[in-house]
Amino acid sequence: MAPVLNIPKRKKREFLPEDFKLTDWNSVKPYFEDLKNREITDGLDLKAWFADRSELEAYLSEDFAWRYIRMTCDTADEKLTQELNYYIEEIQPRIAPESDQLNQKALASPYLEELTEPGYDILTRSLKKEVEIFREENIPLLTQIQTEERKYGAVAGAMTVDIDGRELTLQQASDYLQSVDRAKREEAYRKVQERRLQDKDQLDALFNELTGLRHQVARNAGFANFRDYMFAALGRFDYTPEDCFAFHASVREAVVPLLDGLAEDRKRSLGLDRLQPWDLKVDVTNQPPLKPFDGGDDLLEKTVQCFQRLDPYLGECLMIMREMGHLDLVSRKGKAPGGYNYPLDEIGVPFIFMNATSSLRDLVTMLHEGGHAVHSFLTRDLAVNAFKHPPSEVAELASMSMELISMDEWDLFFPDPADLKRAKRQHLEGIIETLPWVATIDKFQHWIYENPSHPVADRKKNWLAIYEQFTDRVTDWDGLEKYKEYIWQKQLHLYEVPFYYIEYGIAQLGAVAVWKNYRADKQKGLQGYLNALKLGYTKPIGQVYAAADIPFDFSKEYITELMHFVREELDKVG
Repeated sequence: MAPVLNIPKRKKREFLPEDFKLTDWNSVKPYFEDLKNREITDGLDLKAWFADRSELEAYLSEDFAWRYIRMTCDTADEKLTQELNYYIEEIQPRIAPESDQLNQKALASPYLEELTEPGYDILTRSLKKEVEIFREENIPLLTQIQTEERKYGAVAGAMTVDIDGRELTLQQASDYLQSVDRAKREEAYRKVQERRLQDKDQLDALFNELTGLRHQVARNAGFANFRDYMFAALGRFDYTPEDCFAFHASVREAVVPLLDGLAEDRKRSLGLDRLQPWDLKVDVTNQPPLKPFDGGDDLLEKTVQCFQRLDPYLGECLMIMREMGHLDLVSRKGKAPGGYNYPLDEIGVPFIFMNATSSLRDLVTMLHEGGHAVHSFLTRDLAVNAFKHPPSEVAELASMSMELISMDEWDLFFPDPADLKRAKRQHLEGIIETLPWVATIDKFQHWIYENPSHPVADRKKNWLAIYEQFTDRVTDWDGLEKYKEYIWQKQLHLYEVPFYYIEYGIAQLGAVAVWKNYRADKQKGLQGYLNALKLGYTKPIGQVYAAADIPFDFSKEYITELMHFVREELDKVG
């Protein structure tokens, strides 16, 4: 008998009317005016003011979220794109100066020190940083940047190739890279890469435009470059660019040699004279690709069961999302690329979007986004909207840890013990592959924005130099150099969420540590994970990690220790 679900309802509004609907700027402006002009006479007044501001921000955040979600689900629908662009061009630019004035009002209040509950100190330091970097002249530039960023999804979402008489998205075509037929793998690889190259000049031009606009924003705000601006804008209080450089160096020394070893093992196992790019995803024992589920419904049902085994509450989170229609899982033409979990701040039940095609990669994506979703549920009742949005180093800890702590339940997807073994091995090898790729993308971004006026030729040259530092030295790219030069263009983050990538590396280390704890004591390890997530952003990153009983550390020594653990677990899988 199916459990009775307690479907969450939006909390009763105390500030906005229950039937409020954003139609244009004038419909929402009075509520900003109220907050700006309200008299605050004590700490209780200030706390109520923050609550009302939070309610307004939650409504606006969710309104934008649905516009974005609907557009990414169908990039070909011009009406959906127009609705998103209306918000970006007409609403957001007017919110920005109003928010700055509210920030200044809050920081000027003599009663701020009376708000001693956990989280207000974190919120205060964030408000100070926002005031520090805000510039009126950046509003139209930021609007223009957002409009330009959305073009990437439209270009990438329209890319298809024809294989075996079928028109396939690039995500669907990439499944052929797991085929035991090497000629078919090569065909799929070349077709995907050639299709990407068709739009390389358009994507180069788009990236040039974005780089120039972003640099101007940084200069307007008094920063030397966009990298330094983004460290402030992202609220990176806990580490510096120099720490990122140390991460790059540590990964190069501690992880890349493991990458070389995996590639040598792959080449030997497959019996190849030359290991080529289309050989990197096929099973090393040359077996057909794993198929952990059959369609989106099967993926969701098995993931629900997987989460239920870990903890009934976790399974209930996904069942609620299913009941509310907050999932769009299967790849199809016209969908934007990638996958995400989008928080919906008023209702508190997020939306998962992805492009599943029945591969192991898709299973891991579902588990990853499911971890984000659980995080949304665990923080939905925190008092202030800002408390529900931790930095990415914490958000990605939620998702990447879920990938690992769920592995003991993967027999739901792989009832055959041999397939289960293959799946676990591929995923653990993927961790070793993830860290160098994160270092590659992050180091490339540092170079991009330290050299914002670079020509395309220099970008290509420096991409290749950075890529070579973090890739294995076994794969043979002879004759394929033109593809290697543009691998970076497949990385959505470079276009749409700049500098949001090092977090994956930091969180991957944290996730391995969470999993290490879980391996030692399942109940204690899971509880530590949940304890950390429940904090949202009411504590600094280091204290959130400490709640999970793991260090916030990405030194060479620590990375080496964690990679040793992963290597041991790989050996246990066999």
